[in-house]
Amino acid sequence: MHVAMESGNARTEGACMNFDHLIALSERYAAKYSGKSEGLPGLFILRKETVSSFEAVIYQPVICLILQGAKETFVGDQGARLQAGDALLVSHDVPVVSRITKASATEPYLALILSLDLALVRSLYERVGEALPPADRARSLSAAPADPAWIDPLGRYLAMMDRPLDARVLGPAVLREVHYRLLMSPIGGMLRNLLSIDSHASRIARAILRIRADFRAPLAVSELARTAGMSPSSFHDHFKSVTGTTPLQYQKDLRLIEARGLLADGRQPVSAVAFAVGYESPTHFSRDYSRKFGRPPSRDTPNAGPRPGGPIGLGVGAPML
Repeated sequence: MHVAMESGNARTEGACMNFDHLIALSERYAAKYSGKSEGLPGLFILRKETVSSFEAVIYQPVICLILQGAKETFVGDQGARLQAGDALLVSHDVPVVSRITKASATEPYLALILSLDLALVRSLYERVGEALPPADRARSLSAAPADPAWIDPLGRYLAMMDRPLDARVLGPAVLREVHYRLLMSPIGGMLRNLLSIDSHASRIARAILRIRADFRAPLAVSELARTAGMSPSSFHDHFKSVTGTTPLQYQKDLRLIEARGLLADGRQPVSAVAFAVGYESPTHFSRDYSRKFGRPPSRDTPNAGPRPGGPIGLGVGAPML
């Protein structure tokens, strides 16, 4: 499976856009609000001066605009290489493996990230309904060259960091415009599929919420299928089509990512962490962990030293763009 990604002239146009103004604003925003919560609602700047090893995290719905540097991102059997001028849209809560591949002190990796409000997206349905472009083969992870139509309002929102009154009064309308532009853009296919609360994408989103809420418990796929109003085989197919993985693998990824955080905290031994995230056997846990992260869990404790930078959880022959 491939992540939806434009190519040719569109990619060239996105990569050649001048982001100098956005870069300057983002650098100031990162310096002003790093580690703080009083910045613009939903907006985050990721700034790194060094490349990174692969990290596994849970992405919630976001739009990510790469301003400088490059990164690789995987979810399930989908993967994308992203560079300056590219954007990544995530429509569902998904376990993601990614690493920064280009960054330096003189030209840091810089990404502008905005949380997506799916309730706001759905509120647009009555107004845009029949005018929506088709959303064939849309995935929960979609990469494409950045579109000036949504970059413009996103830049205006970022510029409000020095005008708190404008941010409070005008910010919601600008965010609505960003969501509308994304909804109508080539990268917004899965957002369009989420407009109807009874669509397959929306049903899978509800199933994902249920898995996340109780990921430590044994997973009954048949019950999830009933919740989604699908047969087990149809549910399995639609789940993999949306997320790039199976329900059981999705749950396993949640458990292993949670376990990695607990191991790094160092308060529990490996066996206790295994039980804490829902495994019945520490041996089974260690085997799954090693397969996911490329090393045994004992090497991810504080006493084991720095983590190596090898690839994790990519599988064999994961497609790249």
